[in-house]
Amino acid sequence: MSAVYISGLGSISCQKTFDNNEFLDEIITYTDTVITAVNPNYKEYIKPAAARRMAKGIKMGVVASRIALNDANKEQIDAIITGTGMGCVRDSEKFVSAIIDNNEQYLTPTSFIQSTHNTVGGQIALELQCKGYNFTYVHASVSFESALLDASLQLENDEANTILIGGVDELGDHTVAIHKIVNHIKPEKIDSTALLNATTEGAVFGEGANFFVVSNKKQASNYAEVLAITTYNTVSKNKIQQLAQEFLQDNGINIGDIDAIVLGNNGDVKHDSFYHELSSGIFQNTQQIYYKHLCGEFNTASSFGLWLASKILKTQHLPDVVKINNKSITNYTTILLYNQYRGENHSFTLLRKC
Repeated sequence: MSAVYISGLGSISCQKTFDNNEFLDEIITYTDTVITAVNPNYKEYIKPAAARRMAKGIKMGVVASRIALNDANKEQIDAIITGTGMGCVRDSEKFVSAIIDNNEQYLTPTSFIQSTHNTVGGQIALELQCKGYNFTYVHASVSFESALLDASLQLENDEANTILIGGVDELGDHTVAIHKIVNHIKPEKIDSTALLNATTEGAVFGEGANFFVVSNKKQASNYAEVLAITTYNTVSKNKIQQLAQEFLQDNGINIGDIDAIVLGNNGDVKHDSFYHELSSGIFQNTQQIYYKHLCGEFNTASSFGLWLASKILKTQHLPDVVKINNKSITNYTTILLYNQYRGENHSFTLLRKC
């Protein structure tokens, strides 16, 4: 089977990550419960007339994908695979509100048309005139992992050579209000730098789009090789270390071979215990990294984690702002990523330096 490589990436997040010439050089800190993405100059990528008709999630996805393609020096790809938990939720909210406000009459179809989960993938295909395989996964907090797994299987079996994948989610006012009611969002504002020390339930919510060009062609400019991905729906906390060990063993990797582990801690005191099982257990002597204090929590936030790990492997630089502990690592070769949301949808992703 062919190998799977990350050859280009693009990120729009709550940090200024849209410039691939920089790597978390300037950090934006937040004191809030909901944080929004930093907008690039969309006019550089999308015609203003078209941008006005696009919701934020669509614009983020289109621009992040364009940045990734430019980074990989690609104009065309064989397939487009996206992952999203909530899709274009702002247009969904707008359409439902219009139904209520107008007593189900005189409705314009635009918001409905653009509210579907596959709108981002479809818009990217229109921009590129790509008529190949186009699929969107809506698998809650493993939506992005599902997209990556699909792409990996196609590349390994030589069904495609170059695929664009991405994870994108946007914030919607009504949806945020519901999450606050059910305590999925923290009740009090918290400094993003103090997220690991949080003592309350809930997370700080964010939004973003992270896209990657993945290929089965090895070249010097690649960021990383994707060795394996696996997901689990439900896992008991006392089994998570065992699953991590089995995942590594299945791929011929020892715990000592892992140079860093990227964890999805989001400050939720009730569910971060899954990460603590690993950080205080079998990976206590491993460099530990976190990232959701930078991008916030959303269904495809793990795509930001993959962006972070890919940049670390290529640049061999670990920004201080993402360190949980401090180990003397001079060469990052193999990185493990682990994410879960509210005790469900666990995922492991294994990357290796090219």
